Amino acid sequence: MSASGGNRAIIAAFLANMGIALSKFAAWFFSGSASMLAEAIHSVADSGNQLLLLLGGRQSRRAADAEHPFGYGRERYVYAFVVSIILFSVGGLFPIYEGVDK
Repeated sequence: MSASGGNRAIIAAFLANMGIALSKFAAWFFSGSASMLAEAIHSVADSGNQLLLLLGGRQSRRAADAEHPFGYGRERYVYAFVVSIILFSVGGLFPIYEGVDK
């Protein structure tokens, strides 16, 4: 898949996840369900994941310079690692918070 095709897929997934998140927040608002709130936050976290992947892709396409003679291509992996840490943290801490709160 080309870089532009990958970006289009990430943007489409971002828009879909935001739509899903909005519908889950609406369902939570009307039902008061803690699991629906958790799902809505999960969808927002997925959207943040896609934004970071877009940023990482853009940063990794920068041309080589004197400080980075081989370019910035590996920077994408750093962003992917940051995304995984954020998702793990949010995914693990929110249920603990809800468990203690209830």
